Amino acid sequence: MSLTKSKQRVADHGEVFTPAWLVEAMLDLVKGESERIDSRFLEPACGSGNFLVAVLRRKLAAVELKFAKSDFEKRQYALLAVMCIYGIELLPDNIAECRANVLEVLAEYLKLEGSDDLYKAAAFVLSQNLVQGDALKMLTQEGKPITFAEWGYLGKGKFQRRDFLFDSLAQSSAYSKLPMFAKHDKHEIFTPVKTYPPMTIRELAALARPEGVKEGA
Repeated sequence: MSLTKSKQRVADHGEVFTPAWLVEAMLDLVKGESERIDSRFLEPACGSGNFLVAVLRRKLAAVELKFAKSDFEKRQYALLAVMCIYGIELLPDNIAECRANVLEVLAEYLKLEGSDDLYKAAAFVLSQNLVQGDALKMLTQEGKPITFAEWGYLGKGKFQRRDFLFDSLAQSSAYSKLPMFAKHDKHEIFTPVKTYPPMTIRELAALARPEGVKEGA
């Protein structure tokens, strides 16, 4: 794979893709987290998804190890693995490729067709988790504050979604040295901007946009 698309893009955007061997070496530095199904990864300049694809492959290997004997649980936790990866990308062709590349990994693992509810649900999740925008300014392509969905699996086929402002999540890093479960959860930066009722895969699939309909249409 070429590490650049064009000299002009390198000049205009500093766009250079990370080679696969380096991606794997970097993920090995956080091996335990990269192989945990529910650990969350954010790539603020995700390009076409080199890092996120590699992270998802590791997560799905963990899904296979833990849930291979239950097709139901395997499907739920495979979707959770997708739900736990996030990206921001400035260029529209890159973010489209990123979403497609990540979705292809899931589809290949579960042998999904485009008509499957799980495929559509994952496509919707990726439309929320992989954002076209400016990570430095924390704004979408439309100039709105970037919002990320925090997803959780409640069990029995139900998923919970809460939305947080990226700016608030970045501020919360100041609290990283506090003990886990310290009583700081009422601080405004830990308050979601919206909480949704629990949803099933079928309900998530119903939210997916028809092919060819642009985001925000």
